[in-house]
Amino acid sequence: MLNRTSSVQVYLSTKSTDMRKSIDGLAAIVQMSFLLDPFSTSLFVFCNRARNKLKILQWENNGFWLYYKRLEKGKFHWPEENNSSTINISQRELNWLLDGLELEQKHAHKKVTASTVI
Repeated sequence: MLNRTSSVQVYLSTKSTDMRKSIDGLAAIVQMSFLLDPFSTSLFVFCNRARNKLKILQWENNGFWLYYKRLEKGKFHWPEENNSSTINISQRELNWLLDGLELEQKHAHKKVTASTVI
């Protein structure tokens, strides 16, 4: 199952990805383009050019999970392509993205930690 613990890193590809790629192709992108370890517990999120299909790659214990979502209507609010191949987002931001919201929610409550309360 999709590991949604807060300690998991989420890397979002800023470039569009060919959705015909499966586990090996996406793992190669993670390793060669992102310069990251596909065998980490991180989530690697990819989207197609039309922004209506999304894949998430995750390693768990002894194999890869590959999650795929295709929207019947609408598009994902994907960040614009930039010089960086990935951006690091929070689990909360990933959930917003999957729910059809933008990554930056101006009216959402800010995360509070013990150091900011005191």
